Amino acid sequence: MRIPLRRLAVAACSMSMLAVLAPAAGTALATESYSATAKYGKRVGYFTQWGVYGRDFQVKDLDTSGQAAKLTHLNYAFGNVNAEGECFTGNVPGEADAWADYARPLDAENSVDGVADTDTQALAGNFNQLRELKAKHPGLKVLISLGGWSWSTHFSDAALTAQSRKKFVSSCIDLYIKGNLPVDGARGGAGSAAGLFDGVDLDWEWPGSQGDTDTVYRPEDKKNFTALVHEFRTQLDAYAKSQAPRGKKAKHYDLTAFVPAAPNAIDAGFDIPRIMRDFDFVNLQGYDYHVSGQATTAQQSALFAPGDFSVDQTVRDWVRRGAQPRKLVVGMPFYGQGWTGVSGGGDGLGQPATGPAKGTYADGYEDYKVLKGLAASGTYTVYRDRWNGSAWIFDGTTMWTYDDPRVLKTKSAYIRKLGLGGAMFWSMDGDTADGELTAAVDKGLNGQR
Repeated sequence: MRIPLRRLAVAACSMSMLAVLAPAAGTALATESYSATAKYGKRVGYFTQWGVYGRDFQVKDLDTSGQAAKLTHLNYAFGNVNAEGECFTGNVPGEADAWADYARPLDAENSVDGVADTDTQALAGNFNQLRELKAKHPGLKVLISLGGWSWSTHFSDAALTAQSRKKFVSSCIDLYIKGNLPVDGARGGAGSAAGLFDGVDLDWEWPGSQGDTDTVYRPEDKKNFTALVHEFRTQLDAYAKSQAPRGKKAKHYDLTAFVPAAPNAIDAGFDIPRIMRDFDFVNLQGYDYHVSGQATTAQQSALFAPGDFSVDQTVRDWVRRGAQPRKLVVGMPFYGQGWTGVSGGGDGLGQPATGPAKGTYADGYEDYKVLKGLAASGTYTVYRDRWNGSAWIFDGTTMWTYDDPRVLKTKSAYIRKLGLGGAMFWSMDGDTADGELTAAVDKGLNGQR
């Protein structure tokens, strides 16, 4: 049962940072000197392949919004794994979209460098735009993220044996790191995307426990995931070494993962002391603690929530199981979860609801940029839990829980305080046109007000 939180309307006085950052009673958490990483902590953003369609969020928008200049890593979501246990791409509805990835021509207006794609170049689409984005922002690393909720279907099979793991990893390195894309008309071919991706992000949801309805999972996934992570680390390092000029240091390819908050999912699939040896860092699930499919409204991403899921509890669960704080990157939502038919009065939190609120692209889900407009419309009241780091809006019938700049600055201060690795954002297209949320986290991680 959730414990009621203290709540104040938006006009409440400024929060006490000491109260917000206070550790949970009786919980030991290793603290580290943040020093340089406090100023240059990781900022990891997910770019969605499908966002270039209905959302019309192009790679160029990462540049014009100012977001790209504030990121250290950009994860391209997603790459898929086929029934044969290999990374693949193509034009298969619901399974792969080579058109978006590297075949679709961009005109000058939508190109990062302001130059239209030609009919003869081997690389176009999102991949070419990502290459142009990296040229403009040389410090930015781009990773291919594999899986996601819908495309984790065949991970368990691919990781099942030593032979299948080697085959799987080799196929991913060939496709994305070596850049050997399938020929698609004038596009693709050997090495056509070489040098684009700087590593791999594993988003298997979830080893050892149920994810999407068609996702295979097994009790042995935990040990197989550990072995798969090590296989990725081994093959990435070997490839880097093979490509290094004589006498020069080999390139380091980052290996990361998106990992869960629920303790049962953590314990079922993640041998934390072992996998953290091979991961550069992991991105913690810091949202969807409660979702619009539930019958009662609740916070989806609070920093603290006594007796409930929270960012702080997720961090502590991973540290207690052996993760180094500096390798934990805190996930932050650029969207909200919403309910309608909310009854019971008050501020709308912790009340019964009839179902998900109407959203632009999916019911129960709405981008921050839209929620910001609702909050300013005068129809909704903005509420904050000033002690526990959460915000929501309520109009008497519909309630949305989300993170705004004030909440994200508080979370960023928490990251610095505990010496964590940085912040991750799902997903970049939910931010405003001027990158308001990204800027708030950047300032917070840099210790700016």
